[in-house]
Amino acid sequence: MDRLFDAGEQLPGDEPVAPDAPLPARMRPRTLDELVGQDHVLAEGSALRVAIEHGKPFSMVLHGPPGSGKTTLARIVARGASAAFEELSAVQAGKAEVTQVVERARERRKGTGPARPTVLFLDEIHRFNKAQQDALLPSVEEGLVTLIGATTENPYFSVNSALLSRMQVIELRALSSGDLEALLRRAMDRGACGAAQVPDEVVEFLAHRSGGDARTALGALELACETAGAGAVTMQVAESALQRRAVRYDRAGDQHYDLASAWIKATRGSDPDASLYYLAVMVEGGEDPRFIARRMVILASEDVGNADPQALVVAVATAQAVEHVGMPEAIHALAQCAIYLSLAPKSNAAYRAISAARRHVREHCAQTQPAYLRSGPL
Repeated sequence: MDRLFDAGEQLPGDEPVAPDAPLPARMRPRTLDELVGQDHVLAEGSALRVAIEHGKPFSMVLHGPPGSGKTTLARIVARGASAAFEELSAVQAGKAEVTQVVERARERRKGTGPARPTVLFLDEIHRFNKAQQDALLPSVEEGLVTLIGATTENPYFSVNSALLSRMQVIELRALSSGDLEALLRRAMDRGACGAAQVPDEVVEFLAHRSGGDARTALGALELACETAGAGAVTMQVAESALQRRAVRYDRAGDQHYDLASAWIKATRGSDPDASLYYLAVMVEGGEDPRFIARRMVILASEDVGNADPQALVVAVATAQAVEHVGMPEAIHALAQCAIYLSLAPKSNAAYRAISAARRHVREHCAQTQPAYLRSGPL
């Protein structure tokens, strides 16, 4: 591609990568053809792909799980437009850093020759508070910067509506095991494993167990190959390299509530296998067992109710066991309760009845009690 700009700034992807940089950094795609996955938003003729190919970026929020390619896609967008790429992390940056980026963008626009566009990539945009997000509005409205925010949280809850209305929400998905396998084999073809031999079953294992996260898969491959040296990477080495990193769970984010909801629906639907599965995901992800026990007590009352009054007794006993025994032994009490609640008959009659009574009181106020129900002599 001929350069239209001579600003002394490299395009994203042209920066030299140190040979000892982590494998995910060395394998970062520079073009759409190198990117794996996300066909649902990057198919031929899609709005995003056309915008990238024509060099006409637009402001967007990239919403997706870790390792799904948010940063990589932002860099490809900027590269397609020959734009200056400014990258900030909302964890470390603030309003002052944003102002500096905007000033540099203004200087680029004032330069001689064609005005060079600026793409501002703001990682973890949900970490910015309302005032910090509002500070982005003028430059986005003016077109001074193309803002690309990345978040693992639901943008409709975590990004201000005023800013969100000026951006497109692009949802990225966790990579499939097939996508990850292709990525791992590409890394091996480029010599990422040195003299180590990696059997097909190990590649398939890493791809399947990495939770759709490209960084996790590549990092595990790199560690496994370093461990094996000039020998073969065994399944034991691969399992050790992955450890527990494949469990993707954020106790403070959307996954916390999404998995709790999945467990509730599975248990309410009388599916003990699914109930145990989602319980295991929460526990392996580090969820507070007391939170799980509280949900069990609530479900026992709301969804089982008087169809099996013993369910509430079991749930309360489970909560007490969690407090007295603690983890990891308390997992057995949680599992026992999950199975009991799943197999118990269901009735939400008490829940619906008290909800109706409260609604009536709010709408009609409390009525005077009949004389025969009042306290006092008959």
